[in-house]
Amino acid sequence: MDETDFWEIVDASREGAEGDPVVTADLIVERLSDLDPVSVTDFARHFESRFNRAYRWDLWGAAWVVLDGASDDCFENFRCWLIAQGRHVFEGALHDPDGLAELLPADFDPEEDGEAEEVGYAAYDAYERLTGAELPDLGLPEPPEEPEGDPVDFEDTGVLAATYPRLWARFRA
Repeated sequence: MDETDFWEIVDASREGAEGDPVVTADLIVERLSDLDPVSVTDFARHFESRFNRAYRWDLWGAAWVVLDGASDDCFENFRCWLIAQGRHVFEGALHDPDGLAELLPADFDPEEDGEAEEVGYAAYDAYERLTGAELPDLGLPEPPEEPEGDPVDFEDTGVLAATYPRLWARFRA
């Protein structure tokens, strides 16, 4: 499975679920269950690679503004949700976290959206469904212990407003 196949599964699942993250995860599991175990493992590698790439302070700060706070677990779920939004939103957020202000749908609700823990388990669930076994080690480097980049002071609203002016105007003003 290449990167294009990965994003096609993500996009088709999200669209079929009309954006609902739980249904998106279920549809990813269904789609992956139609493939062979090697393809499911490849999907998991693509997902985990992107999940780790998004472990950045600047993106965590953006999540903090959008969701009005983001614990460690919340930020993990946010990264799963971000991947589930598709390549355009994911890459756009990595390029410019403040640009999420324009990338997020107009009906984005911080109380309901922005977290998709179940999507993070989809490949594991599909692999187990196919084989009856746990997904093997993906052979990826260990995830970083700390986010990439310079830490953001989440408690300083002035810093957050200055660092993420578009997100601040949309979600906190």
